[in-house]
Amino acid sequence: MTEPEKIRVAVEIYGQTYQMVGTESGSHMRLVATLVDDMMREISSKNRSLDTTKIAVLTAVNTVNDAIKLKDRIKELENELKLLKG
Repeated sequence: MTEPEKIRVAVEIYGQTYQMVGTESGSHMRLVATLVDDMMREISSKNRSLDTTKIAVLTAVNTVNDAIKLKDRIKELENELKLLKG
């Protein structure tokens, strides 16, 4: 079986350039980088005393929190769907 082709794209996140490599499209990877950059800048704007590492950790914590909430919501919707199907 052939592995999916890897795509490389240079992105900028919070003033640093990163080489992202993945099987997703370049536009998808740029979107992810933009969302991370936006979130880091929002956190930074609310507390100017945070260093980059703390901003990155808070971004990760917020992102994981959002992912958990979405997974929980998906489970709720799947359960509702099962009930509707009877």
